[in-house]
Amino acid sequence: MSQITAFTGARIFDGETWHDDAALVVADGVVQTIGDAPTGATRVPLDGGVLAPGLIDLQVNGGGGHLVGPGTTANDLGVVCATHRAFGVTGLLPTLITDTGEVTEAVLAAGAEAARRQVPGFLGLHLEGPHLSLARKGAHDPALIRPMDEADLVRLERARGALPHLLVTVAAETVTPEQIARLVRAGIVVSIGHSDASFEVTSRAIRAGASMATHLFNAMSQIGNRDPGVVGATLHHGSVWGGLIADGIHVHPATLRLALRAKTGPGRIFLVSDSMSQAGTDLTSFSLNGRTIYRQDGALRLGDGTLAGADLTLDAALRYMHLKFGLELGECLRMASLYPAQAIGAKGLGTLQVGSAADLVWFDKGLKVRALPG
Repeated sequence: MSQITAFTGARIFDGETWHDDAALVVADGVVQTIGDAPTGATRVPLDGGVLAPGLIDLQVNGGGGHLVGPGTTANDLGVVCATHRAFGVTGLLPTLITDTGEVTEAVLAAGAEAARRQVPGFLGLHLEGPHLSLARKGAHDPALIRPMDEADLVRLERARGALPHLLVTVAAETVTPEQIARLVRAGIVVSIGHSDASFEVTSRAIRAGASMATHLFNAMSQIGNRDPGVVGATLHHGSVWGGLIADGIHVHPATLRLALRAKTGPGRIFLVSDSMSQAGTDLTSFSLNGRTIYRQDGALRLGDGTLAGADLTLDAALRYMHLKFGLELGECLRMASLYPAQAIGAKGLGTLQVGSAADLVWFDKGLKVRALPG
């Protein structure tokens, strides 16, 4: 017989709308209804706050002291997922930045094993590189950046069959529209990032099937008077979703406000953490491809000052958007759950509609994550 649980006492956000003075009823890990608690249900009273869909993070380079890269195992991916679960993230894409073909192959194999084990929170992988622009390399090792070849395409096509989702970031000028179309046909989500491409070149990539932009505004060509660049193409084309690092460092709030107003739908801007191995730890520095990353003043930087990921978790990005930036809380929650789920086609995530998975997060009035009783 199913165990029916009714969560009461918190304001409920179902991914679209708010419910006050209602119970969220769950049975066998599935949402049954939002309304009155049925007779016989086990009641779980919550002390106020907000009950919402679990957060979804599509760009997570690491956590718990582990950075996705050489030597990463399925167990390590589980550590990364568990670390971010404490910050309200119930689904994520561990992210490998530019590395060798051998390391990429090994991480894909670890991801396939994590999928077979059904590691909690593991939604697949994000490969950020190595097919990027040297002009917009950011913290990526320039010695490892290279063009996409047939072996890369075959590797990605094969990997997609073993993963729930696979997201690949490329520079629009370093891959052909034909290569992008082939990846999309294989069920891979293609994102444009670390790219110095023009508006026209980016638009060709979008017409070929690219449907996302990686950390919007950072490491990409900006809006100019005669060439709107990658940023302009992302905002202009309604089919494109844009990940954004909301920490007050990577993107100026005035720039963010303009982008939110300018974005053509149905694609939306959503939140990513771009966190590294420091998440959930007190690390003050760590190594990336043999280079030291320093954690100071809320940022992660190489020795020359280049930003290298973000000292951020997705719940902190949510707090920034609502408490500092001033965006309505429901839209902030969508940006951290529903929109990223929609961007990768993860149906049933980012929502608490009837029949969806009961992936829940409970926030107090300050939007800090609290553990659900029991």
